[in-house]
Amino acid sequence: MTILDKIIERKKEEIAAAKSGISVNRLKEAEFFGRKTYSLKESVKNKNGIIAEFKRQSPSKGIINNSISPLHVVSAYENFGASGISILTDKDFFGGDLSDILTVRNQINIPILRKDFMVDEYQFYEAKSIGADVVLLIASCLSTSQVQEFTELAHELGLEVLLEIHTEEELKHFHSNIDLVGINNRNLKDFKVDLQHSVQLKNLLPKGVLSVAESGIYNLEDFTYLKEKGFDAFLMGEYFMKNPDPAKAFEEFSIEISQ
Repeated sequence: MTILDKIIERKKEEIAAAKSGISVNRLKEAEFFGRKTYSLKESVKNKNGIIAEFKRQSPSKGIINNSISPLHVVSAYENFGASGISILTDKDFFGGDLSDILTVRNQINIPILRKDFMVDEYQFYEAKSIGADVVLLIASCLSTSQVQEFTELAHELGLEVLLEIHTEEELKHFHSNIDLVGINNRNLKDFKVDLQHSVQLKNLLPKGVLSVAESGIYNLEDFTYLKEKGFDAFLMGEYFMKNPDPAKAFEEFSIEISQ
């Protein structure tokens, strides 16, 4: 069983427990459920293209930074030009929580991606209720029909969709309603990083599709390489979060790429 298999197995248990505690009808009564969402597509086009991530830990790296508040970090991300914020909400494997989005939603005015393993309709209502603007669909753990159905549901709720792929086979999950396509530089099965592989996949996308380079961007050189290869956006977390002060690290990086 791969790490991804273990995550999905545990995720289904979490969802079952959540459903028994809070119904969809109650989620619809939440403060943020009726709010007008921000567009990550538009923000990517108008800002620096960085989707800056708040992440405490990961299965491949262990604890990255679990001593700093989400608001301190994401406020700096917004202040220094990020196009959007990615917040991990998976608890067991990434140390995240739904409250990490809830606590910052009223404090920032750029799109928030709920980054999690979306395998059930319930999670989309949950995402809307906590103030997310975008959801992640990971092709490697969904069928093509699920991607289609989940995209339709997300759009009904006013959420945009970032489809994540890693292989040429997973390109079959793409359809014209997808808002952005993320190409994961890291293989979720063995966690190896290959930027060149991502560039090759990006070149197979239909023209005009907004592309996001995800994960494994470890330095300015990686960022510059991917930008020169035509990626529109860059989902970066560990690069900033491994610093004792991620906010300062993002500020310095933003200055570097603007020069």
